[in-house]
Amino acid sequence: MSKLTIVFGVLLIGVGAAAFVMENHHPHTLIPAGFGLLLAIFGFLADTPDAKKRMLFMHIAVTVGLLGFLGTIPGIVATIRRALGQIVASPVPGAALVQTAMGVICFVYVVLCVRSFIAARKARLA
Repeated sequence: MSKLTIVFGVLLIGVGAAAFVMENHHPHTLIPAGFGLLLAIFGFLADTPDAKKRMLFMHIAVTVGLLGFLGTIPGIVATIRRALGQIVASPVPGAALVQTAMGVICFVYVVLCVRSFIAARKARLA
């Protein structure tokens, strides 16, 4: 799971960097890159043979992913409203799309982590 965490971190860094370039260097577009950097750091720290440290860093990483998803819910709602034809006010034109991309990436990451945690617990109990 640590390598998958690094991959998702790099994906979020890529989303943040692309949004930063496309949105005229608006600093808020770097938020996904910040979350991605945290995920990548905890992924590197979790790549250890020590099971206790690995569990600690992976739980911290999934918490970062969950907070990343929860923080993007307003953007996801705005994207859905915009897709339904409603007018949505936003200070940065593509902010809702960036939040939606980050939310989807974080949601998939959290689901994969939860599945892995459940499988690991079942394997330990067996």
